[in-house]
Amino acid sequence: MKFLQTLGDSLDRLVAVTNPVKAVQRAQARRVFAVYEAAKPNKQRKQRNTNASPNTLVSTSAASIRAQARYLDRNHDLSRGALRTLVNNTVGPNGIGVEPQPRRKDGTIHAEYAAQLLEARRDWVRCPEVTHRHNDARMQRMMAKTWFRDGESLAQMITGLVPSLDHGTRVPFSIEMFEPDMVPLDFDDPSRFIRQGMEFNGWGRCRAYWVYKSDPREQLGWGNSEGLLKRISADNILHVAQMDRIGQARGVSEFASVITRGEDLKDYEESERIAAKVAASMTAYVKRLAPADTGYSAEDGEQDAQGNPVARDLRMQPGMIIDSLVAGEEIGMIDSNRPNPNLVSWRSGQLRAFAAGIGTSYSSLSRDYNGTYSAQRQELVEQWVNYAVLADDFASMFVQPVYEQFVIAAHLSGVARMPEDLMPGTADDCLFVGQSMPWINPMHEATAWEKLVQSGFASEVEVIRSRGGNPNDVLTQIENFRKQAKARGLIFSTDVANNQGGGPVTTTAEQQATADNAAGKNDKTED
Repeated sequence: MKFLQTLGDSLDRLVAVTNPVKAVQRAQARRVFAVYEAAKPNKQRKQRNTNASPNTLVSTSAASIRAQARYLDRNHDLSRGALRTLVNNTVGPNGIGVEPQPRRKDGTIHAEYAAQLLEARRDWVRCPEVTHRHNDARMQRMMAKTWFRDGESLAQMITGLVPSLDHGTRVPFSIEMFEPDMVPLDFDDPSRFIRQGMEFNGWGRCRAYWVYKSDPREQLGWGNSEGLLKRISADNILHVAQMDRIGQARGVSEFASVITRGEDLKDYEESERIAAKVAASMTAYVKRLAPADTGYSAEDGEQDAQGNPVARDLRMQPGMIIDSLVAGEEIGMIDSNRPNPNLVSWRSGQLRAFAAGIGTSYSSLSRDYNGTYSAQRQELVEQWVNYAVLADDFASMFVQPVYEQFVIAAHLSGVARMPEDLMPGTADDCLFVGQSMPWINPMHEATAWEKLVQSGFASEVEVIRSRGGNPNDVLTQIENFRKQAKARGLIFSTDVANNQGGGPVTTTAEQQATADNAAGKNDKTED
């Protein structure tokens, strides 16, 4: 190879001296061949040379993909299960929690102001949105579900007194959720920098959304008249969107790459179920051989008044004997060889590909938990990174701006005013508490955490947060429980202070006193 390359270079130099024009042609031809193999189409591989802008692709495809994803959510159990798994592991049963972390001017946590914010938020999370139908956790799940299924979800933040709106909480602040259909994809006005219902400035930053005043799907026609739309400042809109490319304005469903596979799975499984039902219904037929071989003729069987053969109804039952056959007839059975013995393995492979595309784990999607402890944990660890990324995206696009506006509303309404010794800019500082990775083997996990804490490589706070708890709440619960147990004269082995000697732990104060007296007598005897 090196010899050929050297020979080619020598020929190029020779041709360049004798015929410069031919040398240029040779150089151009060499550049044509010097490309990636993947860039050269052939009979076995099609060339995908579509290079449209992200907004062009979204304009032509997002609405169709959104409708298909909603269809799968309604009618396909696997797609619905995948969507539920994404939501539950991203938001969870209690939603992404918020722990206020305001600071004093000396840098310490302002515990008093944090307690006021927590108290105000406990009241607000009961009905944070305008319909009063969802609490905070359910509102987050609704927004996350719409985000994963439709590619984006939107909400409007409403603060202060609004005609005919009852906030329902002490802090006058509410959220109005709406689906992406309320912002038309086909509303463009280049003169005002409006693209896909979003108004941008010269730098590409969204400054307003054009939203339908009422749901266009419930009108006689969609329409696109500007009179049906209202302009809402982007400062009041929360836009949770799945962005795949730089410069993309609207989101695309997470199901975009797996819709075809999901529909194929749905159709194939339905066909297999029908085939299995047919196979389960045992069917027999009467086979009549050629008259030339057996001497059978149509007149030998039963006939109706017009002389036509009459179909016989053979009722199959255990141990029956069929003696009504005539010469030339025999009984045959229909066997469709169903269920297909290869269905399970084939379906597992398709589910693995489906899970990889949608972003869930195979075990959660298929409910197949076979495997060793190491394999299960490895799958959980690798998959949980994806859930953590989704939770971070959701917190930054929805939970954080909602909390920041809540702090402002609480201050302006007088429910939780910012104290004078508060460090400027730290009023809305907080810690987001997302879902924690579950423990596969609690005994192993607990022992490992205990060793880390004892060695100083981890803290008790980190352990509590790893299990999805709030350290302050846990300490308060333990303190209250210890006080109640002591007041009732109860002692439990969970309180290490009661078992410092390593002996058996008693259950009442009287028994503990008896044990202490006995221990004192033993000490005197040893002396």
